[in-house]
Amino acid sequence: MKDSLVSQILEKGGRIEPLIIDSDKTGGVGLCNPSLWHKPDTTKYLVNVREVSYYLHHCEGDQKYQTPWGPLNYVRPDHDPHLRTQNWMCDFNLRNQKLTNPRKIDTSEFEKEPEWDFVGLEDARIVEWEGAMYVTGVRRFAPDGKGRMVLSEIEIDNKTVKEVGRYVMLPPEGEEHYCEKNWMPILDRPFHFVKWANPIEVIKVDINRKWKKNPKKYRVPSQFVYRGNDDPNVEKLPFQLDPRGSSQVIPYNGYYMAVVHECDYWHNEKNDRDAHYYHRFMVWDKDWQIVTYSDPFKFMDGRIEFCCGMAQHPDEEHGGVYVTFGFQDNTAYKIHVPKQVLEEIMEFPKE
Repeated sequence: MKDSLVSQILEKGGRIEPLIIDSDKTGGVGLCNPSLWHKPDTTKYLVNVREVSYYLHHCEGDQKYQTPWGPLNYVRPDHDPHLRTQNWMCDFNLRNQKLTNPRKIDTSEFEKEPEWDFVGLEDARIVEWEGAMYVTGVRRFAPDGKGRMVLSEIEIDNKTVKEVGRYVMLPPEGEEHYCEKNWMPILDRPFHFVKWANPIEVIKVDINRKWKKNPKKYRVPSQFVYRGNDDPNVEKLPFQLDPRGSSQVIPYNGYYMAVVHECDYWHNEKNDRDAHYYHRFMVWDKDWQIVTYSDPFKFMDGRIEFCCGMAQHPDEEHGGVYVTFGFQDNTAYKIHVPKQVLEEIMEFPKE
């Protein structure tokens, strides 16, 4: 896209809103990578915001004046060498477009000493399956930082949010995979995820909820239910970069739609590796055949931007979608992408 997505939506009646939690609660460090979820047939929305224990310093432009540690540096408290994540579940007020009633997710039933440099559930997406609420993201494990997707069942009331079940989801290929991240939960298919986007891979995780009480932490298997590589009618799309998961996969106008992200890695003149983060919309039919997709875009032209959530606008006929994203691991935003913009950046089949 020629312009950032935010500049396009503002020209067409869309909006951007910062997602803010009072610093008296969080301590004033970074809020980023929010996820948005819409309760079907209501006007209720929930937003999970990731709080990080560091300030991310990232050198933009030509990167001539970077830190001694390179263009990216995690500025953290002197007394804590870990990069910690905590999650805040909030209500979203449609009238004033602000977060209300932030509640830190209580994970105390499962907490133990940190196992690696990164601590906590990162980039959690919200989903409801079979009457239970979940957040799902990646946790890193010792000794080498192996990443595994985790599904955490949560109980929510007006004052508290508590983790009551934790499932470490094993990749279908086996334990040799180093870092599994960014599986996209499919909102209307319980325990199904889009694991990869091009060609698409859909998996199902074997969650037996009667296990959750004793004990409450499990390693659970997954299996492929659809692989584009196995379908002779599917060709890999001619993208320059590999699209990876970002938002949830939501039903949209009879299709499935998601926001995916792509990383363009490069080396600056000092030979330090860095990346540009891009996103794009992708749309599939109910049989996982590609319908349409957008060009890659930046939200606000930052090098590091990341989307974790998308939900249908309450005006389903004309409203388009809400999308949530983080900027440089320091700020969180929600944007309204009008239906008109979606139809301009993607070519949907004619009805």
